[in-house]
Amino acid sequence: MAAKRVLFLVGDFVEDYEVMVPFQMLMMVGHDCVAVCPGKKPGDFVVTAVHDFEGHQTYSEKPGHRFVLNGDFDQVTAEEFDALVIPGGRAPEYLRLNERLITLVQDFHAQGKPIAAICHGPQILAAAGVLESKQCCCYPAVAPDVVQAGATYVEHSERFDNAHTDANLVTAPAWPAHPAWMRQFLALLGSQIQA
Repeated sequence: MAAKRVLFLVGDFVEDYEVMVPFQMLMMVGHDCVAVCPGKKPGDFVVTAVHDFEGHQTYSEKPGHRFVLNGDFDQVTAEEFDALVIPGGRAPEYLRLNERLITLVQDFHAQGKPIAAICHGPQILAAAGVLESKQCCCYPAVAPDVVQAGATYVEHSERFDNAHTDANLVTAPAWPAHPAWMRQFLALLGSQIQA
C-alpha cells in the first residue's frame, strides 16, 4: 500500500472522537495525516468537545482534549494531498464561513479526491456547493442543509453506525459510525486492510 497524504480541516470544538480517532487510525495504517485550522499555525491546538447520546432531545457536550495541529492552513493546497477529512462537532458551522477553506474543499472535489465528512462536517460540503445530486449521510440536524444543497439525505441507522459512499464522498452520521466510515474511506484510498 502506498502511503497517502490526508488533510484534516478542524477548528475549536471539533468533535473529539471524530478528529482524534480517524487521525490515529489513518496514521496506524501508514498514511501521512496533516491537521490545519484557519488562524492557527503548526504547534497550536484546537480544543475538542465530546458529544454523546444520553437520552436527551439532542446530544450532550463535554470538554475534550487539546488536539495539536501539525500543518499551516495558509500554506496547504489540494494538489499536495490525496484526500480530505472533515470531522463534525461545532467547528463546521463557523469554519464554513472561511472563504479559503471553502475554496480548498471545492478544489478537492473538482480533482475527484476522496473526501470523508462526518456528523456536522457536511455543513462545509453544503456551503462549498459540492453536494448537488449526491447522496449524503450526516447528523439528522444537518439534513436540511444537505437537502437544501441539492443532495439526497441518507438516513442514519438506529445506532448511528452506518456510512455511505457516493463517488468520491464518504459520509456518516456520528462517531459510532467510525468502523464503517473509515472502512469505506480506506477503500477509496486503495488501502488494503485484512478483515
